[in-house]
Amino acid sequence: MKASLPAFRAIKIAVAIMVVAGPLTGCAARPAMLVKPAQEGIASYYSNDFVGRKTSSGEIFDNSKFTAAHRTYPFGTIVKVTNLTTNANVEVRINDRGPVKQERVIDLSFAAAKAIGIDRAGLARVRLDVVKWGKV
Repeated sequence: MKASLPAFRAIKIAVAIMVVAGPLTGCAARPAMLVKPAQEGIASYYSNDFVGRKTSSGEIFDNSKFTAAHRTYPFGTIVKVTNLTTNANVEVRINDRGPVKQERVIDLSFAAAKAIGIDRAGLARVRLDVVKWGKV
């Protein structure tokens, strides 16, 4: 029995280290959603009806700022949105959730939509590339 006591202590120490160190290493890892490749789909933009209302992040919506709504990207994430027809692009900050319509991938402020030339058509096929992740 004495021969197994050192082995038992070693196992006990190893388990204690894993219990303490396990969560610490998990904090340094990025969640899986933060390594998504570029996303493509349809972009739209907010109507003026939303100006002055609170966004999901708590900010007041302002159509003259370069902001956008995305379903899953963390608030504060900077996304480069490229119009796939014209190659025009703009960087926006995610500050809201949406779009409501499932076939769309992002809702842009009017300023952002105008910057990539979709202010007249209202919709365009775009590519989203994350420039900088917001805080999770």
